[in-house]
Amino acid sequence: MAASLLKTPSLSVRTKLLHQTGLSLYNTSHGFHEEEVKKKLRQFPGGSIDLQKEDSGIGILTLNNPSKLNAFSGDMMLQLLEKVIELENWTEGKGVIVRGAKNTFSSGFDLNAVKALGSPEDGMALCMLMQNTLTRFMRLPLISVALVQGWALGGGAELTTACDFRLMTSESVIRFVHKEMGIIPSWGGASRLVEIIGSREALKVLSGALKLDSEKALKIGLVEEILQSSHETESLKEAKEWLKQFIKGPPEVIKALKKSVSSSKELCFKEALQMERDLLGTVWGGPANLEAIARKEKFNK
Repeated sequence: MAASLLKTPSLSVRTKLLHQTGLSLYNTSHGFHEEEVKKKLRQFPGGSIDLQKEDSGIGILTLNNPSKLNAFSGDMMLQLLEKVIELENWTEGKGVIVRGAKNTFSSGFDLNAVKALGSPEDGMALCMLMQNTLTRFMRLPLISVALVQGWALGGGAELTTACDFRLMTSESVIRFVHKEMGIIPSWGGASRLVEIIGSREALKVLSGALKLDSEKALKIGLVEEILQSSHETESLKEAKEWLKQFIKGPPEVIKALKKSVSSSKELCFKEALQMERDLLGTVWGGPANLEAIARKEKFNK
């Protein structure tokens, strides 16, 4: 009996994939040729994705293209993937805040690039690229927060849904404007929105291209809180303080918790239990666990 209990059931392919980082949804077998897409996107320069990693374990990911309301240029799409890879390998990291420069979040994909990449083939390629990038971001073992200042439109609205939490300033707006452009969300935003607010509310938001101010977004459960300040610096400070309550403790424990929750969204119950068991093996008897036992703390105070 003991021997049978010690046997580890074989993990499914999906579980094995979630155990690893740096893996994408699409590859050449799906008709996705990453280098070809990157070559096209390099034709549309401008802006940057900036990453600041703080000693507190919080990363600040800034969309920086203020002359175009932080719209994604081709270069910015490629840089976002680079920053996600950097965050995947940040051993001291515990959380990340996504924000836009100059007190606005993002107006989506740069329209100049949209016009130039107008074929269905280009649209599918961009779809697969951004779904790959934002799925990797969503799977990061870091607790993520979208700090929505000003407008989050189209692809910018989709990006907020890739974060674990969303915070808004009182004057900010989230709007999925895709229907008005004759398309649908293609960066994974529709699927994630359903998970966050449910299918009925998601259908209203998407089909109505609803303008969600902070009060409406809070009411339907899209955001966690409305920040007190709309000032760029002060709202970032508030967001950091809000996030800090969830990242207290050693990075290895925070990362294991995030991975455990993330896997439950993508795996069946049995597979999620296996993942939870394997993650426990990375922290049980570890420094944080032994230190807590030695302190003999009471948690019912």
